[in-house]
Amino acid sequence: MAVRPRTQDFLWMAAGAVVLALVLLVVWRFRQETNPAQALAFQARRVDLVGKMQLALARSAEAEKSAVLAVTDRDSQGFADQARAATAEVEEERQELAKLLDAGGTQRERDLLGQFEQALKDLERVDDEVLRLAVRNTNLKAYALLFGPAADALGGFEAALSRLTDKFAAGPSGKQVVKLAFEARNALLHVQVLLSPHVAEESDPRMDALEALMQKDENQARSDLEGLAALAGLKADPDLASARTAFDRYRELKVQILALSRENTNVRSLAISLNQKRKATILCQDALAAEKQAILDEPIAGVTYGRPPSPR
Repeated sequence: MAVRPRTQDFLWMAAGAVVLALVLLVVWRFRQETNPAQALAFQARRVDLVGKMQLALARSAEAEKSAVLAVTDRDSQGFADQARAATAEVEEERQELAKLLDAGGTQRERDLLGQFEQALKDLERVDDEVLRLAVRNTNLKAYALLFGPAADALGGFEAALSRLTDKFAAGPSGKQVVKLAFEARNALLHVQVLLSPHVAEESDPRMDALEALMQKDENQARSDLEGLAALAGLKADPDLASARTAFDRYRELKVQILALSRENTNVRSLAISLNQKRKATILCQDALAAEKQAILDEPIAGVTYGRPPSPR
């Protein structure tokens, strides 16, 4: 007599089939994941991305330094654009690496990439400030005015006073003319001397002190010119008029130079570049180095990267 299988037997058979299928699936996945060639290719892809990020960071840092040191607005802007483009490459590669790590990386690798992401954000913040300042070149523009138009105005001032003393030195008020012209010339020369360290100065209090000295010299020069105009026969003299015109021109240029110097964009960008930017870049590079090492430390059957095999 044939024995019919019970419903319970069918359920046990079905459960057994499911378990067998799951075991086969796990074995297939395990063999697929532990395939040395595939694992090595996946590892190499991630390491290559980290290397590209390291190189892009180095390019960004080099372009940023060039932007800070460039002598024209055009060059500074060009290098600043290069720095930003290189940093954008780093971010694109970071996003690509994050996807790979989500698909098959370790938790440590994901944690290290998170640390790098934060370091990169800090670096981008510093970069924004450095490059914003670098492209304005206010200190270089101040120097250009100081040693260009301001020096020319000072030269015109000295020349006019020299002609004036030549004409009146032998007259009854000659000694007074020579004395006042000499004091006026020295006072404005001292302003010119003080402007140069003002442009290079980083400290606001020190700038304030330099400006106080300049104002004292400027007042002295103005007083001397007024004293010359008060002497008999000099008030309408054309050389004295030329000296006063040159003095007014110099004062206008001094105001422009001081305004540019106070912005201090070259000095500030250089200071940030040498301190905050350097430290932020080192943190990023260290994070990437740790990321690369973590990826290389993944065990792959038959691959030791030159390390001796572990003893049994």
